[in-house]
Amino acid sequence: MLLSNSANHGAERLSHARDALAEFYAGRDVWFVPYALADHDGYTQVMAEAFARSGLRLRGLHTEADPAATMASADAVFIGGGNSFRLLRTLQRKGLVGAIRDAVRGGARYGGASAGTNMACPTLRTTNDMPIVEPDSFDAIGLIGFQINPHYLDPDPHSTHMGETREKRLAEFHEENDIAVLGLREGAWLRVNGTGVTLHGHTARLFRRGQSPEEFTPGARFDVLGVPLTDSAR
Repeated sequence: MLLSNSANHGAERLSHARDALAEFYAGRDVWFVPYALADHDGYTQVMAEAFARSGLRLRGLHTEADPAATMASADAVFIGGGNSFRLLRTLQRKGLVGAIRDAVRGGARYGGASAGTNMACPTLRTTNDMPIVEPDSFDAIGLIGFQINPHYLDPDPHSTHMGETREKRLAEFHEENDIAVLGLREGAWLRVNGTGVTLHGHTARLFRRGQSPEEFTPGARFDVLGVPLTDSAR
């Protein structure tokens, strides 16, 4: 379950996906990965309160002496948002990239928001974040075979700001890379399973090299468009 965001303006954290989270993680204890923020304890507490409103128990993976070993027997994980460069570097240094991938391929449920959603992609390269630290590589967990741009913002036709729009940045990405990128607007999330990738909550925009962007509404299935479910390179 891959969310664009965990917080919407004026609403409780994760309230837009509360029922979906309750169904997705039903009957499972969820290990929370807080490494995208500096305050691991505080972040875990905030997210535990949000998950409790879905009737779910959340525990901080950072409290475990050997987080990678803990993941070997985990049946559910959720990776929170924040700075995706810091998150990926920490996952790499703690041996969690492969450990989480193996757990999910073994049947564990994976959820993420923002930076946590970026981690499910083949690489980090479509994040919006500033590189405040340097990861060992841009290779992420690679649970899906396409890229996601969380918090996607449409160009403002009335703006006088001369900086790059999100659409322009993704066009630059496709000058160098030939892989689909799904721009998830705020409030949108994906459900991924062995038979499909389905959009929920809000609209999204699909970018592919050499093609015009395509708009999609909740209920759209991206596997029927030729967007692969898994990263065949792994």
